Formats: sequence, structure tokens, C-alpha cells
Amino acid sequence: MKWKIDNVKIDNQVVLAPMAGICDSAYRRIVKSMGCGLIETEMVSTRAVMHLNRKTREMLEMTDFERPIAQQIFGSDAESFKSASAYIAENMNPDIIDINMGCPVTKVAVKSGAGSALLKSPEKVEEIIRTVKDTVSVPVTVKIRSGWDKNNAVEIAKIAEKSGASAIAVHPRTRQQRYDIPSDWSIIKDVKDNVSIPVIGNGDIRSCYDAKAMLDMTGCDAIMIGRGVLGNPWIIKQCIDYLDYGIKPERVPSREKLDMFKKHADMIIGNYEDKVVMHKLRTNAAYYMKNLHGSQEIKKKIFQTTTKEELFDLLENYVKTLKY
Repeated sequence: MKWKIDNVKIDNQVVLAPMAGICDSAYRRIVKSMGCGLIETEMVSTRAVMHLNRKTREMLEMTDFERPIAQQIFGSDAESFKSASAYIAENMNPDIIDINMGCPVTKVAVKSGAGSALLKSPEKVEEIIRTVKDTVSVPVTVKIRSGWDKNNAVEIAKIAEKSGASAIAVHPRTRQQRYDIPSDWSIIKDVKDNVSIPVIGNGDIRSCYDAKAMLDMTGCDAIMIGRGVLGNPWIIKQCIDYLDYGIKPERVPSREKLDMFKKHADMIIGNYEDKVVMHKLRTNAAYYMKNLHGSQEIKKKIFQTTTKEELFDLLENYVKTLKY
């Protein structure tokens, strides 16, 4: 089903979550090849954008194939958001600027006072959204958790709408809850019932059936998939096929998983310096092989490899032992 965020047309109700260290351009292109309606980048610090070293420039790179795409930024003060969003809008030309108000990690939320820490200060939420909205011409969206240590999602969502946000994504756990309890989808429904801008539901979507259940229960406009897509980009197509056409998913063969990893690996090798390539290759290989027969043992061996040739040989020999 097609929908819109302001003037940005989106072909289906599946959105890629902005996962740090995962959603680089290589993986975004893999996910887009599966038909993902809206792509979100990994979050980039507003302060880092202002200083703009090589790593930050790499993180900001995007291709037209990935569109429509939302660049997510995080920070703790309106002035840095203003500078960063202005630079990104002018130089990277994303379709949407997304503000992170949900990251729970200590480095971001506690030490930097950013991410989910902003949920403790509704007045700061309003100031930051208004500042970014006044700075850029593209739609501005916000991704939140349900709160810091208690649920204030509806309050924050209303502020976001009043401040000019064109959509809001809701992860229904507080910062204090991290990922330790099941997400409470009723919070997404409460937000949807209280704002008129599009609401994107996020949390515990591990299959196309979960996606349908969330849409049915909450009435949200789209679903956002995060951890469920790790090493499993097929979940994107499965969700689209099931939601739009009622097509049930089939099991992905191990050979297809290996071939997809190789395609992904080629992009990683072409995009990164040698010193980070092996880390990314090993991490992604472990994700792709997850849940296959004997995957725990092969995972240990994956992280012992030191060259891409050694890694590819290991995986090739492993897949040959599998029946499917």
C-alpha cells in the first residue's frame, strides 16, 4: 500500500530502521533491492557533521538507488542540529531528515545527553524539531522510544506534530527497558490515536506475520524493521508480499544466503579501508549464517578468519555440508 510523508511518496509500508554500525550504504542497497519502501541511514552525530572527518563523510554517503531515504542525526542542542541539518540538506540531498530521540546506549543517552535522553525534556524536543524544520526544506521526522523511565510517548508525539514533524516512529519500550521486555504495541496505538501525522511502528517484528499483526492492532501507517533484518534482508520482500498480496514466505536456501553475503561483501570491500573490512565481513557473515544447522560452531570459526579468502572458503565448504 502506498503512503506519503509530506510530499515524499513511499511505495509500501515497510521501513528500514536506522541501526548504528549496520545501515551503511552497502546494506541499504541490499535492503532496497528487496523493495524496501523507505530507507533510514545509521545515525550520525550533529557534532561530527560539524567537524566532518573522513569517517563521517563516509557515513553520510548515499546513492540515488536508495531513495526515498531519510538521514538520521542525533545530538543534544538545537544549534548543532541547525548546522548539521543545513549541511546535510545542501550537500547530501536526502529526501527526509530524521531526528533520533530514541537511542538508549550509554555513550549517546547518558554521556552525550542525546537520543532517548531528550525525552526527559519536552521543551528541548520542541526546540530541536522547530529548529530543524525551519532550517531545511525537506520533511522532518522523529524516532522516539516510549520514554526515558516512564511512558510519555503521546505527550512527545503531540509536541512533535505541533513543532512541525511530518511523521513519527515509535519504539514502545522506555530507555530503562532497553530490549529486555517484549515491546508494548498498545503504546503505538495510543500515539496513532492522538496525532494526525503518519506513525511508524517499530519493535519485535521478526516476520511478515508480525508486521501484519502490528498494522492490524495499532492502525499505524507503516512498520519499521530493525534487528529482524540482520542477515535476513529477505524479510523485507516477505513483508511486502504478504501485506500487499497475501503471499506467504518460503524458507531461504543456505546457498542463496551465501550468494547474498558475497554480493554484500563485494560492496563492503569496495566501500571501506582494509583495516575495517574484515570486521564488517565477519560480523555480517555471522548474521547471514545464523539459525542454519551448526551455525554456532561456524560462527566461532568465522571470527577466527583473518583474510576474506579464508572466510569465503570457510563459508563455501560449510554450505556444501547443508542439505538446504
